[in-house]
Amino acid sequence: MLMPKRVKRRRVHRGRMKGKANRGNSISYGQYGLQATEPGWITSNQIEAARVAMTRYIKRGGKVWIKIFPDKPVTQKPAETRMGSGKGAPEYWVAVVKPGRVMFEIAGVSEEIAREAMRLAMHKLPVKCKFVKREELGGEANES
Repeated sequence: MLMPKRVKRRRVHRGRMKGKANRGNSISYGQYGLQATEPGWITSNQIEAARVAMTRYIKRGGKVWIKIFPDKPVTQKPAETRMGSGKGAPEYWVAVVKPGRVMFEIAGVSEEIAREAMRLAMHKLPVKCKFVKREELGGEANES
């Protein structure tokens, strides 16, 4: 399960998810990507479930990149606790995703296989997504 090794603050505000993603909105590593079309929180468990679904379908061929990281703690108070007495303890970690964010990338497989792998991953995620190709988004390659 993904989570930060250490954080500056244990408890953070919920924040807002207005606007489109202006970072991470192009394909930078792979050939095909999975792009969010609506805002939301994606938990570390959901990221892992999507990753497992993709890698199982491509039978460990090709390469998968995860371009989101859950660095926001979500707190919960215990059940049947009275109001007050401070904020709850961190329960799980989420990645904040805005529309346009490319969350997963894949390379080394054909388009049909990539499209089906991404479709399986979409079902594991709480936000609507779309399959994108490098040509459509105009991602720059890191050729070195």
